[in-house]
Amino acid sequence: MQRQTMAAITFYHAVPSRSMVVRWMLEELGEPYDVHLIDLKAGEQNAPDYRAVNPQGKVPAIRYKGAVTTEVAAICCLLADEFPDAKLSVPVGDPQRGPYLQWLFFNPSAIEPAMMDTRFPRNPAPPPTAIGYRDLDALLDVVEGALKDGQGREKEYLMGGQFTAADVVTGSGLRWGMHFGMIPQRPALVAYVQRLEAREAMQRASAKDAELMKG
Repeated sequence: MQRQTMAAITFYHAVPSRSMVVRWMLEELGEPYDVHLIDLKAGEQNAPDYRAVNPQGKVPAIRYKGAVTTEVAAICCLLADEFPDAKLSVPVGDPQRGPYLQWLFFNPSAIEPAMMDTRFPRNPAPPPTAIGYRDLDALLDVVEGALKDGQGREKEYLMGGQFTAADVVTGSGLRWGMHFGMIPQRPALVAYVQRLEAREAMQRASAKDAELMKG
């Protein structure tokens, strides 16, 4: 593991991987973070020192206030709540907290599994009642619906005018799926992803990870 800086947040990271989503989230926060690079090709994720961090041998992980958190959506939820000045969360007690959490966890719990089912179909296909999510097209219909207000007008983000951690997680899933041709280029979703890509924090995160991939 390669250490780069010192900060209150320790970020275990590898490129390319899902931890790039957390990199974007950290850039949105604007807080300093300590990067520990994990070389997946060299198998560092399976080394005892990293298995002590995450027994699954996966990235990302963060260490904050002495506790380790893994899983992209959980990390982004934690960071959004711990740093409220960034306004990336909907606070407890707000009626929109529930919808916000729904969208925060929608990609890993529904879109990504459905996307993998489309790419690697099972025969026979399991019923939605057994696996807990619909087919990919049905899920994308739900996202498109969420990006419209009650009058059918386009919303900037999933929670309306407020950009949140839900856009980081679910937006990243849509962006990744489109990049690899696993999610169709629906105009409303393309426009949403383009709005996310225009954010300065995403551009910073992408530039930093591009430099890592060169090395």
